[in-house]
Amino acid sequence: MTAASQILDRVLVLEMVRVTEAAAIAAAKLIGRGDEKAADAAAVEAMRAALNGLYMDGTVVIGEGERDEAPMLFIGEKVGSAIGKGPRIDIALDPLEGTTITAKAGPNALAVLAVAEEGNLLNAPDVYMDKIAVGPGYSKDIVNLDRTVTQNVTAVANEKGVQPSELIVCVLDRPRHEKLIAELRALGCGVMLIPDGDVAGVIATANPDTTVDIYMGTGGAPEGVLAAAALRCVGGQFKGRLLFRNDDERKRARKWGIEDLDKIYDLEELAKGDCIFAATGVTDGSLLDGVKTLRDGRVTTETIVMRASSGTVRRVKSEHGRGNIPG
Repeated sequence: MTAASQILDRVLVLEMVRVTEAAAIAAAKLIGRGDEKAADAAAVEAMRAALNGLYMDGTVVIGEGERDEAPMLFIGEKVGSAIGKGPRIDIALDPLEGTTITAKAGPNALAVLAVAEEGNLLNAPDVYMDKIAVGPGYSKDIVNLDRTVTQNVTAVANEKGVQPSELIVCVLDRPRHEKLIAELRALGCGVMLIPDGDVAGVIATANPDTTVDIYMGTGGAPEGVLAAAALRCVGGQFKGRLLFRNDDERKRARKWGIEDLDKIYDLEELAKGDCIFAATGVTDGSLLDGVKTLRDGRVTTETIVMRASSGTVRRVKSEHGRGNIPG
């Protein structure tokens, strides 16, 4: 078990819940409105305001992009009410994981946040990452990105005591995954295609209720760090390798201190030490219920919050009175 952080003890778990609740409620007002940018902007503004109300010296290490791309919650931005004097906290966040999902009123949109002591979250550039993840209970390095799809699936099936055809593999529904999906189906695997939201897809491997055995495919590197922080709390394995499409992306990675561009990152290299992960549902999904507005104007939310040092997983269902709705 990871040693508990005295610094994180000062950033109360419930405060993280309030931060993701605020972002989710703000984004939920734009569910199904067809405007991805507006939904994302609302979540970003609400999350930033909530973070700035916390007593901490926070630094965004995974955020909305670099400063020239994002006016708020950009990589390197300082947040909190105690800059220079409060506990130093690194923050990885995605105020709205699933902007397209939200705009189209689809499932599994989340407001997501992970925090750790300074220096314990990989400062991943906004590039793609090749990912593979499984839930807890398997032998170390049961999967790896230096093996083929068939080798990884076979290894998990053998250890689980089933045929590959009995496994369910979660994959983002993207044209770039055409060959991956074809190989999985040739093995007889069930393939759960998701339109967006690969943080939820990775977490699904650790939730027996989803029936997902493996997550595979490429998605955003920042989301990879967030997913790794979640798995640190609940158990499981994750491997990630940054993918670069051009020299500009390679320069960006080196700017953030990444020298080995071919490195395969393990779970604890993406999210080290003690960490807290929180996610609030925006739309209904396999992990969480979405935001609901009741007839009397009250709003309900459901949040999952987890801590690596204790392995504690809490589900928090909240009712927000009309005069006390975050954001």
